[in-house]
Amino acid sequence: MCIQKREKLKEKKRIVIKIGSSSLTHRETGKLNLLKIEKLVRILCDLRGEGRDVVLVSSGAIAAGRQALGSQTRPSSISEKQAYAAVGQARLMMVYQKLFSEYNHVTAQVLLTKNTMIHEASRYNAQNTFDELMNLGVIPIVNENDTVSTHEIQFGDNDRLSAIVSALIGADLLILLSDIEGLYTDDPRKNPDARFIQMVEEITPQLLKMGKDTAGSDVGTGGMSAKLAAARIATDSGSDMVIANGDNVEIIHEIMEGQPKGTLFMAHPNLDFDLMDYICYEY
Repeated sequence: MCIQKREKLKEKKRIVIKIGSSSLTHRETGKLNLLKIEKLVRILCDLRGEGRDVVLVSSGAIAAGRQALGSQTRPSSISEKQAYAAVGQARLMMVYQKLFSEYNHVTAQVLLTKNTMIHEASRYNAQNTFDELMNLGVIPIVNENDTVSTHEIQFGDNDRLSAIVSALIGADLLILLSDIEGLYTDDPRKNPDARFIQMVEEITPQLLKMGKDTAGSDVGTGGMSAKLAAARIATDSGSDMVIANGDNVEIIHEIMEGQPKGTLFMAHPNLDFDLMDYICYEY
């Protein structure tokens, strides 16, 4: 049964891929890993060449800002984070545009805030923009607009943001690439007896309890609880979701080929699904 459900991933046509800061940077220095980003770009271009719609939700702006400004430590204050993001977002998009252009693909930067999603008119405009970009064959690159977001209007992390984008555009697959293999019964970095979970058919309260926050990496945010919140949004909206380790971005191809990589969360469309409920309330 699990094999059959994995096989169906080959048929997915509109895919959102989220990659975290820890998967885009060198572990030792926190600087952008250009070789890995180049591999990611090549894979996304290949997916687009297969006729699939592809949206990339990319972290890394603050990390890129740290590199540009020569900082060795992660910024702590909101003003520092926003300044680093302002510098880094431009640097990150420059890298993406240069690499995508080598494969003759056009990208577009889409910076979102929670306010964009809360207001119906701006949410509708964002949806139309995504649709038009994909009709034109463009690959949207999405991030939260960290420069202007404050605590009250933040999505919180790009796991939730990618799930909201997935629901907004009607994606049928969301792939979260992070620094962990998938979902475990406990934090495997702390508990050697933690068991790996290959497939989740329903997100239960018991499962949500297992997603207690772990201490994130030095370059990113969002523990397993954020990923389970994303899974709830994605699967309720009708999209399958996979959490997988982004150390080797080739895993995207392996997932799309139906190989048993990461944890697969099966879509179970909620007939009462209202994106606003998921944006305005914590899950």
